[in-house]
Amino acid sequence: MSTTVAGLVFVTSLIAALALVHRPFGDYMYRVYSTDRHNLVERGIYRLLGVRADAEQRWGAYARALLAFSVVSVLVVYGLQRLQDKLPLSLGMAPVTDHIAWNTAVSFVTNTNWQAYSGESTMGHLTQMAALAVQNFVSASVGMAVAIALVRGFARRSAGTIGNFWVDLVRGTVRVLLPIAFAGALVLVAGGVIQNLSGVHEVTTLTGGTQAITGGPVASQEAIKELGTNGGGFYNANSSHPFENATAWTNWVEIFLILLIPFALPRTFGRMVGQVRQGYAIVAVMGVLALASVLLTNVFELSGNATVPQAAGAAMEGKEVRFGVSNSATFAASTTLTSTGAVNSAHDSYTPFGGMMTLVNMMLGEVAPGGVGSGLYGMLILAVITVFVAGLMVGRTPEYLGKRIGAREIKLASLYFLVTPVLVLAGTASAMGSEERRAAMLNTGPHGLSEVPYAFTSASDNNGSAFAGLTVNTPWYDVALGLCMAFGRFLPIILVLALAGSLAAQSPVPEGAGTLPTHRPQFVGMVAGVTIILVALTFLPALSLGPLAEGLSR
Repeated sequence: MSTTVAGLVFVTSLIAALALVHRPFGDYMYRVYSTDRHNLVERGIYRLLGVRADAEQRWGAYARALLAFSVVSVLVVYGLQRLQDKLPLSLGMAPVTDHIAWNTAVSFVTNTNWQAYSGESTMGHLTQMAALAVQNFVSASVGMAVAIALVRGFARRSAGTIGNFWVDLVRGTVRVLLPIAFAGALVLVAGGVIQNLSGVHEVTTLTGGTQAITGGPVASQEAIKELGTNGGGFYNANSSHPFENATAWTNWVEIFLILLIPFALPRTFGRMVGQVRQGYAIVAVMGVLALASVLLTNVFELSGNATVPQAAGAAMEGKEVRFGVSNSATFAASTTLTSTGAVNSAHDSYTPFGGMMTLVNMMLGEVAPGGVGSGLYGMLILAVITVFVAGLMVGRTPEYLGKRIGAREIKLASLYFLVTPVLVLAGTASAMGSEERRAAMLNTGPHGLSEVPYAFTSASDNNGSAFAGLTVNTPWYDVALGLCMAFGRFLPIILVLALAGSLAAQSPVPEGAGTLPTHRPQFVGMVAGVTIILVALTFLPALSLGPLAEGLSR
């Protein structure tokens, strides 16, 4: 079977599997977030937290609870890293330095999982499990909670509340993430991913030398790393390491886990607003953009536009021979289209246009299908902007799902999409404006320039992947990227919750002759177009100086 045909089979089987689970899993999550009943485990957690589970919150209270939980999470993760030498299962690891501990704490709490360290030589088992893996669950659940709160804003009529953060957090963790991650871990163990509490083993290499290999609870962390669109690897090599991703079929499973929840949430959205076809429209936009990205990334990597890739028949530099070009390119597109950041190949070694696609995927706002929760609320913000633009064209006050999109709503939506460009462009300018910070670049020219906006885009969009040609393990980069992760996560969340509160308070507006149908192919095309145009107008100059200049010069 040729490489191209194998790649097509790989992608087609993923699409078929995601289509198969879209409806039942989306309906399951609808029931999870809509029921009034709390199970025994949940009631115990509410008593432990001192939470009144049946008390609804206004958007401000919801946001304050979310921020308070996140601040405490940062402190706990930071403390566990700094004290890990005094904790069990430390494997003799020293305390993590202050600036890396800060960066890592913010990274995992914001669902970014950017790693400026090598996991197997920096973190003990307890730190990996109690700090990092726990945040893989709850940070993903936070994203889902915000998405559900926004959907309630569209679904409710003249309401002052948008739900209860603590209930949404606990349900997302207990009923959605934990059972699927448990099943996923068992599947990965069956495929050869390790799961133990062993320490460092000295092994003899083929050349007669020795190498230290660390064991650990890898499969359990790997499953939620992908399912929660987190991305932080147990090992520095991430999902290219055979202990994290053993075979071609476990590679398929990991991509499926990455895309599972983001592609099913639009069904949940459709059920909650009482119009299933609206969910189909949203998932169609996601699907169109995702399929285009996956195909283009495969084309650029399979063809190559330089002498060596063309001679070899594809661009194999930086890719695992176990996966090959197509499975690596599909993995790269999937993780950058979502907020996962896991890698099974070196993005820094991609062809100029292939590497550009991973950067563009993040610059789109990671909405196709995006991170767990964040993809859905990002796409709904784009839908709001689209109906506003359409309203201007026909001279009518825009509406979406029976809610008027007035001055307050469009201001919140506009500010949402200004956060990431401001952080990315300001951070890149600051890095490039200092000779000391430019010294961290491994490469010069357009490729070296690409590494810097990639890092700031990855941090600000809470992705976590890297071109890896940039030395970011410095106090300045650790602090700067940590701030980008924090602001890039929580400022948009506050704006989304404010929008949810504004929408929930509105009375329904009846459809009229000038109401734009938001479930038809026309609307799908308009939302996809607005998404691409927003990115083109904002980031095209940076792309022109980086990957486009590099690709066109070859």
